[in-house]
Amino acid sequence: MNKVILSIKPKFVKKIFKKEKIFEYRKAIFKSSQIDTVLIYASKPIKKIVGEFKIGNILCDTPQNIWKQTFHLGGVSQEFYNEYFKNKDIAYAIEITELQIYDEFIDPYLINPNFVAPQSFCYVT
Repeated sequence: MNKVILSIKPKFVKKIFKKEKIFEYRKAIFKSSQIDTVLIYASKPIKKIVGEFKIGNILCDTPQNIWKQTFHLGGVSQEFYNEYFKNKDIAYAIEITELQIYDEFIDPYLINPNFVAPQSFCYVT
């Protein structure tokens, strides 16, 4: 078990693909330290797995400190960031490395008819 699927809004997937977004922000993170790869699930309206990346560093700190360290590579406005982490004490920033954009997107519903898009992430078995 070394992969997870992350649901990411299409507007942020575009920024990842353009390398304008090198950090993916999360309120919660996977527990396993064995995870090294993220499959990118572009949420509605795309609803497909569109690529993957290797995990570089995972930063964990207060939202204010994470912003100071990553804002120039986070691909979001400070207003969006502050709203996302409102009332949170901890923020995570996953560094995106070795990005691979799939030539053909994968429809997970064809592979598993019971597939449910993760709210945040899900482990791949």
